[in-house]
Amino acid sequence: MVVLAALTSFGGLVALLAGAYGLRRTRRLTAAGELVTALVKPPPQGAERPLLQFETLDGRVLEVPAPVPPSRRLPLRTGTEVRLAYDPADPRTVLLPGGERVRLDQGFVVAGAALVVLGAVLAVTLG
Repeated sequence: MVVLAALTSFGGLVALLAGAYGLRRTRRLTAAGELVTALVKPPPQGAERPLLQFETLDGRVLEVPAPVPPSRRLPLRTGTEVRLAYDPADPRTVLLPGGERVRLDQGFVVAGAALVVLGAVLAVTLG
């Protein structure tokens, strides 16, 4: 049963760290990201997400897959333009304002913390 407690805690820790990373990334791009306009291009063959083509402040033209799936509420129609924030240190890291996953990342943090606590309780109770 101690193995169950350890696996529960480990799974919770992974979820907690994933959520914390997502929140940190969103916060960093929102605060320090460069805002540019991107052209929505059709997805490559076999891909589901459209491409976003934009020019960085230093003049490079990049195409990156949209960070949100087409099922999200953000309309990404081919040929339209959208605003995005990109990380100047790694321009392939982009964020669509309004497409943040803050609630999902917060959910991962809360669920992960709950699983870590549950694993600790199981370890103490069953150990």
